[in-house]
Amino acid sequence: MNEPIITFDKVVKTYGDHTVLDQLSFQINKGEKVTIIGPSGSGKSTVLRILMTLEGIDGGVVYVGGEPLWHERGPNGLEPAGEAHLHHMRGQLGMVFQQFNLFPHMTVLRNITEAPVKVLGLSKAEARERADELLELVGLSEHARKYPHQLSGGQQQRVGIARALAMRPSILLFDEPTSALDPELVGEVLNVIGRLAEEHDLTMLLVTHEMRFAREISDRVLFFDRGRIVEEGSPERLFTAPSQERTREFLKTTLEDMS
Repeated sequence: MNEPIITFDKVVKTYGDHTVLDQLSFQINKGEKVTIIGPSGSGKSTVLRILMTLEGIDGGVVYVGGEPLWHERGPNGLEPAGEAHLHHMRGQLGMVFQQFNLFPHMTVLRNITEAPVKVLGLSKAEARERADELLELVGLSEHARKYPHQLSGGQQQRVGIARALAMRPSILLFDEPTSALDPELVGEVLNVIGRLAEEHDLTMLLVTHEMRFAREISDRVLFFDRGRIVEEGSPERLFTAPSQERTREFLKTTLEDMS
């Protein structure tokens, strides 16, 4: 597992005078499961939005699968990417959003099959077969004909996971996938994500406030603060013996809040 599939090289992101990502550099290897933790406003979700091309960058270079994401290789080096390049790069990534983002007027089945048919060019039969497999994976086979409003929040988020997987991404991003859920529904979503991590050779990048889950699922944990990585390491080391005072302070507060 030593082949980088995501690289941030001195990436800068600003909003006006506020620097959200400050010369951020890190790599994620193919097949690795990495969790980003940190206080609110530390730049965690911005990383995911940049990877999904929902936010641009103001400096540095992002690479996905060895190719620059926000740039194209031109005769004079790297140039700003055009829409065709961004569209091509986007196909490698799938994202599970905090707020589900399902289409309310479409059934569960159509929420999952719409993009594979329209974007990937699959036949309706192929898309349906893929959707059936994914609904079984997330434990929702019997809900295919329902509409989002007929589902619990946990069920809607599991549909969101199936929809992201339907595009066959090599990288799956999770942006606080349980934060909009009632506490009793969190476990069912975490169980599905945990099964994905165990059974599938996906690269996964998660932003979560669920520290126990981060400890269980991750190969590596990155602790962000003020747009930089303060500390990174295996979950065993980072959660039990962090080397930085800022990490210790954050974990003490967070774990106290969870107890």
